[in-house]
Amino acid sequence: MPEIRRLPEDLINRIAAGEVVERPASALKELVENAIDAGASSIAVRLGTGGLDLIEVSDDGCGMSVEEIALSLERHATSKLPDEQIEQVATLGFRGEALPSIASVARLTIESRVRSASEGWRRVVDHGQVTDDGPAGLPPGSHIRVEQLFGKVPARRKFLRSARSEYAACLDIVRRLAMARPEVGFTLEHDGRRTLAVQPGEELATRVSRLIARELAEDGVVIDVERGPARLTGVAGLPTFNRGVADHQYLFVNGRPVRDKLLIGAVRGAYSDMLARGRHAVLALFLELPPSELDVNVHPAKTEVRFRDPAFIRGFIVGGLRHALEAQGQRSAQAPAASAMGKWQSDLVDERTPTSSLQSLFARQHSEPQARVSEGGKVWRSYEQDLMLKPEARAEEAEALSGDAAQYPLGVARGQVAETYIIAEAEDGLVIVDQHAAHERLVLERLKAAGAGETGARSQALLLPEVVELEEPACDRLEERAKQLGTLGLVIERFGPAAMLVRSVPAALAGGNVHALVQDIADDLAANGEALLLGERLDHVLATMACHGSVRAGRTLSVVEMNALLREMEVTPRSGQCNHGRPTWVKLAHGDIEKLFGRK
Repeated sequence: MPEIRRLPEDLINRIAAGEVVERPASALKELVENAIDAGASSIAVRLGTGGLDLIEVSDDGCGMSVEEIALSLERHATSKLPDEQIEQVATLGFRGEALPSIASVARLTIESRVRSASEGWRRVVDHGQVTDDGPAGLPPGSHIRVEQLFGKVPARRKFLRSARSEYAACLDIVRRLAMARPEVGFTLEHDGRRTLAVQPGEELATRVSRLIARELAEDGVVIDVERGPARLTGVAGLPTFNRGVADHQYLFVNGRPVRDKLLIGAVRGAYSDMLARGRHAVLALFLELPPSELDVNVHPAKTEVRFRDPAFIRGFIVGGLRHALEAQGQRSAQAPAASAMGKWQSDLVDERTPTSSLQSLFARQHSEPQARVSEGGKVWRSYEQDLMLKPEARAEEAEALSGDAAQYPLGVARGQVAETYIIAEAEDGLVIVDQHAAHERLVLERLKAAGAGETGARSQALLLPEVVELEEPACDRLEERAKQLGTLGLVIERFGPAAMLVRSVPAALAGGNVHALVQDIADDLAANGEALLLGERLDHVLATMACHGSVRAGRTLSVVEMNALLREMEVTPRSGQCNHGRPTWVKLAHGDIEKLFGRK
């Protein structure tokens, strides 16, 4: 049996580095966080070969004295805890943990100067060994340079990714930290090319839209809600402004970028009935809490947090997001594809291709475009031929309108095209409404409002109660929330150590697979700590009911019906998108129409 022995200091530092420094982006994160904690108003980052060969961070913060530089390279030395209450830490990290770990696996150069000193100091540590120590000339602040990361640890170096992938990870780190601190200016250079630059003192919404997507300035909602000790701010994209992956969701807790499954689940729950499966919201959310309400020391890199009251946090985020989105009424992302817009500018057709009048205006999005040049058997179609065509669009004479009718946001109905789209004239342009998608959202909101007015969701008692066998921890979680689940229509009780007895299910889910329902809820409780999956399932059922109970495409509507639909959309929350996240209406402004006809 080998005897227990103490490890050498350099090996201890390498083990610590494995926890803190996984790749260049990890080292960069620690250095930039140190600069932020030092009170910097401007931070400059330079990278070489994606950070594999060079990471350089310069700031104009408070700087370090000679003694502090030496201490910062020792393990468990920090300036970020004024006392021993580690749970009260309000900074981003611990300087004494990161620097010695980085210095043990790279060549680290520290240059720093405090504002009261006439000169700075420079210390170089090459893979754990001090190779240079002396005065240095530099302005107040700190300058940290990391070279040859894992240069003498080939086992770690060979597992790093390509320079392009490592640079992408570094860029994401700088973008997240710049988003969290709009009062700080950031620049990032990679191989001599500047790739990011933001000025200090920007408003949060401006900083977020510049770093995520400029479209958020038009297609986003500013969030600012408070409840008790918690405050939630940020920018959330409209449901119709979404992405196919979740890499445009930025979450922060007390200014710290995190990837927390509770927060991710809360975002998913807030958008549950507004996005199609496989689509993800675009947003940046900043949650502020007293330090005593969370634990930031559950992960070495502090990318995860633990909340004292997770149920309150999830409900707060879901409620805040939903309230902000509902307040936008019928807004939707107004960004038609360029290819679709280009097809408005056609004036030639192929005589050999059957024409379909105005219906082709919308059907062309899903078919091959018609010919547009007058050659090779393709000719101008005359105005007389147009008159001979049987129109497939329909319109009827509109009734006289009141003087303020032009002020309606979605305008006044002027006709129907292809028995699918309502054409309305608004004060500032032409509005096209997908009648099925719009009515689908209206029906869903009615069903949800009707359910909200009841004391609890209607339940369907089972003729014979069903026993669902689960693991004992899963049964414990379900038993703890049996009362909450009962208000949603699912009545359950404990049936031995490893089983639950189901007596009733929500009426909307009657006839479904009871075992699968209970198992999914148990899995959701294990993953997120809250039973929101049942609510999301009910929303999905209601959405399905709304789809089947709404006005179908291909149904002829009168002008009165069309106007009634428009007026209801204007007062219904989230009517700008259907239950699957697609827009229910688009608008062509007067200026856009003039461009189509060459008037502008």
